[in-house]
Amino acid sequence: MPLTSDPPIERTATGPPEADRPAAPEVVPVRHPWRWAAVAVTAVLIVQFLHGLITNPAWEWGVFAQFFAADTVLKAVWTTLQLTVYGTALGFALGIVLAFMRLSASPFLRWVAFGYIWAFRSIPLIVQLLFWFNLAYLYKRLDFGIPFGPGFFHFDTMGLVGAMGAAVLGLALHQAAYAAEIVRGGVLSVDGGQLEAAAALGIPRLRQLRRIVLPQAARSILPNATNEVISLFKGTSIVSVMAIGELFYQVQVIYGRNGRVVPLLMVATAWYVLLTTVLSVLQHYVERHFAKGATR
Repeated sequence: MPLTSDPPIERTATGPPEADRPAAPEVVPVRHPWRWAAVAVTAVLIVQFLHGLITNPAWEWGVFAQFFAADTVLKAVWTTLQLTVYGTALGFALGIVLAFMRLSASPFLRWVAFGYIWAFRSIPLIVQLLFWFNLAYLYKRLDFGIPFGPGFFHFDTMGLVGAMGAAVLGLALHQAAYAAEIVRGGVLSVDGGQLEAAAALGIPRLRQLRRIVLPQAARSILPNATNEVISLFKGTSIVSVMAIGELFYQVQVIYGRNGRVVPLLMVATAWYVLLTTVLSVLQHYVERHFAKGATR
């Protein structure tokens, strides 16, 4: 029997009595003074830039507002969108063919696809555009008939390929080289075991491609493909060397007449930023659609 009336101290099975345990140390968060200093400096620089953008009269925001939605600018934006859509559609259609040629079991098809991709990625786009624009200088006419033999009918190239046609052709052929590698990389990212299982189940190869390979490859293809579309959209400005009335060329024409270079360049910049943002938003929703059921 204990001589005192104090209750016995309960001991736990895993350690000393609760009364003998040391107090838990206080958790002190790590301080980042340099991080906050960087945030402050960056915020000041951004505010200064925005203040100058608003208050500096040299930006001439009145001229910007006057020409942002002008008819000539809107027509130029439409031409830019047409070049982007046609170049993307034709470029990726040809790129898919080239990608599967590179994945073919035929060495000849693989080398032909590799040679195309090597050539069109090596030659600058502006050089390709000028070659197609001067096709009539290189070939007066195109004959169709027996190879290395007599021709049955022909076309004069002078009226066959105009400025717009040469621009679309050059952009599409250039885009196809990059699209082929994007599609090939996406197809290679699909586990080969799935194709073996599909073949064991007797699923035709075309259905394997359509229902198994491409839906999974799309998750890898889409981000890079969207980057290429955005690059092509901005790259259409290079066709201004062919006097096509796309956005950048039309802006150059306008500020060549009125001398308001900066506000007109801001008009082009605002349209490029606006349409690129729309493409980025569309990319987000399409990616989310293809990512259903996938672990991100």
